[in-house]
Amino acid sequence: MGDRVNVPDDRTSDRRTITSGFFEQEVYLSSEETAAFLHDLADQLEGGSFTISASEWEIPFDYSDPVEVEIEFSQQRERELEIELEFTEPSGGEELSVREG
Repeated sequence: MGDRVNVPDDRTSDRRTITSGFFEQEVYLSSEETAAFLHDLADQLEGGSFTISASEWEIPFDYSDPVEVEIEFSQQRERELEIELEFTEPSGGEELSVREG
């Protein structure tokens, strides 16, 4: 298994690599495409890194535990369930310690 999680419209290898700044992309997938995407992501989670990509962009990402999972349900005009996964990069600093003076 590779370390790449592809959004289903992945058609070309000529893509922009995003490693800083702000990027947001909303993608609409069929239930079958969503399941395949989530399976690919799940396969990569034990490795501590993955690259998520589509035809025009890719985001390589190293992360550390814990992964934040947020569940949100609302019923205003229509019923909506939102599931958000938040990955945080590992802290690069040294371990903090306190020593007697």
